[in-house]
Amino acid sequence: MVSKGKNVPRLRQIADISRATEKKARESWHMLTIMAEFIESTERLAELRPAVSIFGSARTKTDDPAYQKAIDIARRLSDAGLAVISGGGPGIMEAANKGAFEGASSSVGLNIQLPREQKGNEWQDISISFRHFFARKVAFVKYADAYVVLPGGFGTLDELTEVLTLIQTGTSRRIPVILVGTAFWGGLLDWFRTTLLADGMIEAKDLDLVQLIDEPANVVDAIFAFYEAREDLLTPASKEPGAYL
Repeated sequence: MVSKGKNVPRLRQIADISRATEKKARESWHMLTIMAEFIESTERLAELRPAVSIFGSARTKTDDPAYQKAIDIARRLSDAGLAVISGGGPGIMEAANKGAFEGASSSVGLNIQLPREQKGNEWQDISISFRHFFARKVAFVKYADAYVVLPGGFGTLDELTEVLTLIQTGTSRRIPVILVGTAFWGGLLDWFRTTLLADGMIEAKDLDLVQLIDEPANVVDAIFAFYEAREDLLTPASKEPGAYL
């Protein structure tokens, strides 16, 4: 590559020794805290499989039908032998943990330290605390054999598009991605077809990455049907993490 003579600063070029030392120490400590989060999540979740990550809004109230549906779905998954992973906070996350906690399998909360909205719920058999969103997101995908997404806001959309991108690019293995609630998600899927697909931003086969389901029992059936079609049973021995996660 031909240099254009630009001055691209590097940490080693800082002339002020005290400033350089302070900056190196701060960044080194930051990297160590990130590594610690990856290590803890690996130690506590690597043998958890099979598991399902459930997403949805932290703002959903307990009397909302979506909250009750999340409890139902999580309880069915738990009784079917699948651990349930949620964000550990209120709203849909709490409902998912509650349903799983009352079921036969583990209820996992991947908690995040935030100034507001996030407060750990009491329905967690396994509780892990994260400071870094990206380390938490890796855990959500790496240890999940399916994604179940209920109504939510930016955070929920972030998780949804993250896993779709990983699957689409082959960075992560193919797993079921289920959107719960036709009334809520139908417009987004229509936009995928009429805008993203029409403008060539995605391929037609990418639309097959998502299923739209309303009934809790059908969510569980769809997950097992996915693995039965692949002759790949949902057992701890049969599932391995994605190669790049």
